Amino acid sequence: MESIKRRLSWIGLISLVIVIATVGVNNVVEADTNSPPGSTDDPIVTKSYVDRKIAEATGVGPVGGGAGAGESSKLQVVTVPLGKKIVVQDGGELIVRSGKAVAYSTDANGLSDMTDGLDIAPGKPVGTNHLILFPRGGRGVQADPKQKFGLIVLVRGNYQIQ
Repeated sequence: MESIKRRLSWIGLISLVIVIATVGVNNVVEADTNSPPGSTDDPIVTKSYVDRKIAEATGVGPVGGGAGAGESSKLQVVTVPLGKKIVVQDGGELIVRSGKAVAYSTDANGLSDMTDGLDIAPGKPVGTNHLILFPRGGRGVQADPKQKFGLIVLVRGNYQIQ
């Protein structure tokens, strides 16, 4: 009698597992598949969707099949002759590649050295291969007057050689 009760309890347990599994599979199969990709109901997205959203957020690369961002988003190699300075406009970036540079500003505010996380005061040295940010125009770099050659810099954004 005891063995029959055990068999019935195992059969009941197995039947319960089968019923639960069947209900779970039916719920998955009947899930709403009409949600557009990328919505909150369907968070799995395609690579092209992610690429498009990144391009929209950063402004770099094609958006909606159009052309890329403007020329100002490209790094330009610029030679700054000795005795001249490069003045970068609002939002520009600069990297000194060759030569010894010093910061230039028309006021007491300096340049933002993003590599070291420092503010470079006017007249102070600018590190080679450091990313320099220009939150406002009227600031730039010039070759250190103690050297014999000019500078080679990479610039992103609008600038003037003065």
